[in-house]
Amino acid sequence: MLTKDRAVCIRTVDYSETSQIVTFFARLSGKIGAIAKGSKRSKSAFDGPIEVLSFGAVVFASSSREKLATLTEFQPHPVRGGLRRHLFALHSALFAAELLGLLTDEYDPHLVLFDHFVQLLQDLEQEDLAGDRRAVMIRLILFQLLLLREVGLRPVVDRCANCKTPVSRHWRQVYFSSAANGLICRDCEMSYPDKVRLTAASLRGWTDVKAIPQLRDKALEEMEGVLIHHFTETLGRRPKMAGHILTG
Repeated sequence: MLTKDRAVCIRTVDYSETSQIVTFFARLSGKIGAIAKGSKRSKSAFDGPIEVLSFGAVVFASSSREKLATLTEFQPHPVRGGLRRHLFALHSALFAAELLGLLTDEYDPHLVLFDHFVQLLQDLEQEDLAGDRRAVMIRLILFQLLLLREVGLRPVVDRCANCKTPVSRHWRQVYFSSAANGLICRDCEMSYPDKVRLTAASLRGWTDVKAIPQLRDKALEEMEGVLIHHFTETLGRRPKMAGHILTG
């Protein structure tokens, strides 16, 4: 059965001298793995090897008997602009793609998540934005929070995830725990050895996403560090691209 969709390539692996195994995140189909036969030939139907982060219309044939679909058509918009010239923007886009691959299931569509991922890539292709580390970091953080929400892992940020006490500006200390999947108050923190202490500045970002664009650079870096810690604990291993995101 042939399926038509729009998709972003989030991973490629060489299969042979002429073919690739590609993973797409598609709008209506979700994550799909497919073999692109002959894609590495210069005169192939795909006009050469398929690149990670390339986006466009796809046609693939799937079968209940085969684990991999067969890619028959792909008409990509090439990666260009800021992603070609600014390394941090490229690393951020690749990190987002890696997280999509790790946290989503095959053939489980997330239309909102797909649209926001495409918007993230389009934003990072803008030359003036891609060269602004702060602007890239803000968009990356917002995308990661959306990703957690869409895959059912939204952290508890309005109250202590353990005792349910509402978050208050009077809290003298506050922590984030992956084991609790959210914020932990001072009275509960001893029960969670994985906890990370938050500053008041980054706490503001956790409790109000609209405040994230106004945070100072240090608070943004702290939020991203906690997110990477959370993904590492949740997945049981550190994402490969995580080391390219933080400065320290």
